[in-house]
Amino acid sequence: MTEQATGAHHPQPRARSGGAPSATVEHVTGAQSLIRSLEEVGADTVFGIPGGAILPAYDPMMDSTRVRHVLVRHEQGAGHAAVGYAQATGKVGVCMATSGPGATNLVTPIADAHMDSVPIVAITGQVASKAIGTDAFQEADIVGITMPVTKHNFLVREAKDIPRTIAEAFHIAGTGRPGPVLVDIAKDALQARTTFSWPPVLDLPGYRPVTKPHAKQIREAAKLITQAKRPVLYVGGGVIKSGATAELRVLAELTKAPVTTTLMALGAFPDTHPQHVGMPGMHGSVTAVTALQKADLIVALGARFDDRVTGKLDSFAPYAKIVHADIDPAEIGKNRAADVPIVGDAREVLADLVQAVQAEHTAGAVGDAAATGYQAWWKDLDRWRQTYPLGYDEPGDGSLSPQHVIQRIGELAPEGTVYAAGVGQHQMWAAHFIDYDSPSTWLNSGGAGTMGYAVPAAMGAKAGQPGRTVWAIDGDGCFQMTNQELTTCALNNIPIKVAIINNGVLGMVHQWQNLFYNQRYSNTTLRDGSDTASRPSSGTRVPDFVKLSEAMGCVGLRCESPDELDAVIAKANAINDRPVVVDFIVHEDAMVWPMVAAGTSNDEIMAALGVRPDFGDASDD
Repeated sequence: MTEQATGAHHPQPRARSGGAPSATVEHVTGAQSLIRSLEEVGADTVFGIPGGAILPAYDPMMDSTRVRHVLVRHEQGAGHAAVGYAQATGKVGVCMATSGPGATNLVTPIADAHMDSVPIVAITGQVASKAIGTDAFQEADIVGITMPVTKHNFLVREAKDIPRTIAEAFHIAGTGRPGPVLVDIAKDALQARTTFSWPPVLDLPGYRPVTKPHAKQIREAAKLITQAKRPVLYVGGGVIKSGATAELRVLAELTKAPVTTTLMALGAFPDTHPQHVGMPGMHGSVTAVTALQKADLIVALGARFDDRVTGKLDSFAPYAKIVHADIDPAEIGKNRAADVPIVGDAREVLADLVQAVQAEHTAGAVGDAAATGYQAWWKDLDRWRQTYPLGYDEPGDGSLSPQHVIQRIGELAPEGTVYAAGVGQHQMWAAHFIDYDSPSTWLNSGGAGTMGYAVPAAMGAKAGQPGRTVWAIDGDGCFQMTNQELTTCALNNIPIKVAIINNGVLGMVHQWQNLFYNQRYSNTTLRDGSDTASRPSSGTRVPDFVKLSEAMGCVGLRCESPDELDAVIAKANAINDRPVVVDFIVHEDAMVWPMVAAGTSNDEIMAALGVRPDFGDASDD
């Protein structure tokens, strides 16, 4: 088993790596042992659906007063709910399914969690041990299927192994670089009699995540920071997962360097902080993208230089030296060679960097640029911010602007609101036009880009944070993939709020067809009507999202005019005893800007259609 990277500080199971087991021994079934193990590792919520192979586990679950089971409508919903729960709480999320199709329906959310380093444990039933490999009814090799998209997985054939396996699964999922772990349990192991004792002895040879960075590398990084003229702190999701946001702010304010936060790191550094220059990447802010291109030093913290950030890799940040800190050694140098590689937990790396930079300052080893707070660099950055701010045009026909809708949701939401976004245009607009000043308030599917993520993820977040308002920002395409989980929310007192940004088309694909396929809109229109130029309001709405939501036990609202916008959002915010769905009928032709076309250099960023920024040369000291 290999460690795969971004530090996390999650509550860990009370299990031991050595010594004699506890004297507390009970004679139970394997299924009872499973539920007791979940209780002991601190799992308080399980999202799942029963079926034949996992059914033995559902009987003792009825007797548990410490584990709440949420009966979802589709296993994919269970997986995304576990992910949303984990992202919102910092704890390990749990989902459960039966063998065969139940288990394979979990593959998408497991892959999603793997791409975004989210700690979940997926528990699946398997056919009886003697039937494994015989193509038995509802048999699927889920261990083999998920091997490429899990941090680790287990096949349990004997009841006695269940407590140790559950303890190890939670430990692996929540330590080092967080990630999904699958535990597949044969049905006869759940039915067999065994003894239960806790804590078990963990047996994980070779699993030793490195959290403490090497002091020499830290000193080298500090020297580069103080010598740089155009540094940028490039912050990834690992900073949130390690609980390092306070340390990040100290380092940023100490160095005066600009900070850019990736899609997975929104909230790691306050959007409203004057040193925040925006989100980088394909649809990042002009200032953030350009800052990385013009930088002479990039300090990457818990980020992985993915293609959405770098654009054409060989043209990315051509002048920059690279300090790359990550808990996963496999990420360092994978896409961009690092001048100073640092393996370690982001919180420990940042804490040590703060001390090392302070030591450089005390010793007087501060370059002219650093000594003046990078004034020349900030002059360029501020000029770009003022010239190319994020913005949007209101539709000329008086219809709703999708950006305006999302912006007002953010402005009118209660303090501490958590937002879960689907994938596509609405995801990018939610990243741009809502301010994220706190960690774990922005949830989305970053690496996998999974449509259908928002509603079940919001459900998981609300289950884990019942005292917070949770808004799902969804598109009409995404919403139709997993909206059945609104029934789950209604029946389980999970009152999320859903904004459907309804433009009648698959928005991001429609945008690409507009820009790169000569406006040939092949199979991207969701509403009725053959006239692809017609607006959503002129086509028949099938389904009617208001009626559909009401049929699932929710409050359904619709908003079609800017004049109604604030009142409808306020009404949605005021309803807290049931889920609320608002169907916002928005203009079809709105596009996401800025944009770097796939496969092109970040230097070719477009601030708007046909508008390529003119940056000139970055100022030098």
